[in-house]
Amino acid sequence: MAIQFSSNVVSLQRLSATHDFNGYPWILVKSPLPLLRLRARGLQSVACQGNIPDSSPATEKLPTEPTVVDDKPGQDATSSTGPSFPELPNKEVNKRIAVLSVVAAIGLFASGRLDFGVSLRDLSAAALPYEEALANGKPTVVEFYADWCEVCRELAPDVYKVEQQYKNKVNFVMLNVDNTKWEQELDEFGVEGIPHFAFLDKDGNEEGNVVGRLPQKYLLENVDALASGKESVPHTRAVGQYSSAAFRKIHQVVDPRSHG
Repeated sequence: MAIQFSSNVVSLQRLSATHDFNGYPWILVKSPLPLLRLRARGLQSVACQGNIPDSSPATEKLPTEPTVVDDKPGQDATSSTGPSFPELPNKEVNKRIAVLSVVAAIGLFASGRLDFGVSLRDLSAAALPYEEALANGKPTVVEFYADWCEVCRELAPDVYKVEQQYKNKVNFVMLNVDNTKWEQELDEFGVEGIPHFAFLDKDGNEEGNVVGRLPQKYLLENVDALASGKESVPHTRAVGQYSSAAFRKIHQVVDPRSHG
């Protein structure tokens, strides 16, 4: 059954049959009053109320913005239109960053301090025997040292750097003052404090000496002068803080051929 109604105001005389329901036609009456449906037979009527203006003040419903709920723990629901903030890294990312930072720091420290692991024993093991150095026709640097000498141990990394730079042009010899084998050389070079560096030309003649703790440039410039074949070294006599050779510990040499 179709129900027809209209908002137009028409007179009561305009009637129309709309549908036959159980043999009784319905008649739709269009009027300014609420819509009335009258049955032709039996004068029975059914009233259908139309749109009646509401006397109460209209309340406008404001549209609500949808919210987005993040299912990540520890974060509140935020509006989809609100300002967005960068997501903080999780614990796993922080752990990886920390590990990489530590590894990088260790690598940087090791690269800058690797040579500080050089000891006097390492220098002595790599040194050329004294007799061989005097016979090969190259200039020579002779270092008098002792294992108990703090200044000698402190300067070992500097000596190692210079040696690595000029080892193909200059001989490097290490003589331990505790070794009785070198008594004659101690007197010959006038060793009173250690470390004592004697700079010899290719014929074995002493050009100068440097004693004690001094800036690396003293050793470097003298060695460079020997390697370049210059007639003299720039520092013929320089003395810094040193350990006294009078405190040397005399001991019996196990191997007389040892140059240490």
